[in-house]
Amino acid sequence: MSTSVILQGEAAYRAARRQKWRATLLGLVILAACLLASARISEAYPATLLAGLPRIGEYFSRILPALRWDALLGGVETEGSLAFWMYRLDSWAWLLFETANMAALATLAGAGAALLLAFPAARNLGAGRVLNPLARRLLEAMRTVPEIVFALIFVWAFGVGPLAGILAIAVHTAGACGKLFAESIENTGLGAWAGVRSAGGGWAQACRFAILPQVAPSLLSYALLRFEINLRSASVIGFVGAGGIGEELYKVIAFNYYEEISAILLLVILAVFAIDLLSERLRHRVIGAMR
Repeated sequence: MSTSVILQGEAAYRAARRQKWRATLLGLVILAACLLASARISEAYPATLLAGLPRIGEYFSRILPALRWDALLGGVETEGSLAFWMYRLDSWAWLLFETANMAALATLAGAGAALLLAFPAARNLGAGRVLNPLARRLLEAMRTVPEIVFALIFVWAFGVGPLAGILAIAVHTAGACGKLFAESIENTGLGAWAGVRSAGGGWAQACRFAILPQVAPSLLSYALLRFEINLRSASVIGFVGAGGIGEELYKVIAFNYYEEISAILLLVILAVFAIDLLSERLRHRVIGAMR
């Protein structure tokens, strides 16, 4: 190989690198311009953020309980004790149980609907030119509308209570899980599918016996993850009268019962931790059984 060819190759390589750097720099400049324009339109000014940060710290300092070491294990009437801080633990625990029940029922109903819609929504299973886009658009509509909007609609239709919250979360869960389920199906191999179809199995039979066993662990993981998310959602939609711990949290925030705010938030966080641990154990057991 001659020296001129090597030099030409090096020159071409340097030119390609310069072109790549220019394209990267141009992309960064465009991104920065878009971010600045978005910040200006949304009024997210640095001065406003800096002015509000101390107020956030002040609010968190107010909701922290005034616990004292010498009275930590005292009774309900002893200020500075854990019992004094959690003086309504029995009622909060019941509301939290109600919230977890709402999340569980909504997850079960939503994941079931998502499973039915995921197979026609998957592009690789040939559900048809009408059924496939119809299923995908339906899933998009269900997950685009926030749970709190669905909750307002269902509260108006069914009245104040947990039913409205369950339905609201279930609809949004169906849309969110349906997309994830469909993507899992699209990423799976079609060897078993072709085998079932060639043996005379119908479309639904191929979905059940060829695709579902392959994607079941992934679907279970997504459903359990959604359960954790739904517990948080069930706490939030209680603000509009959909039942659960959210209603109580809204009241204590509205009346500035600062220590009660931190107590309820701590209980919600602990509940999410517990559900995360239980979900992980359940997921591992089910996946191990399937293998």
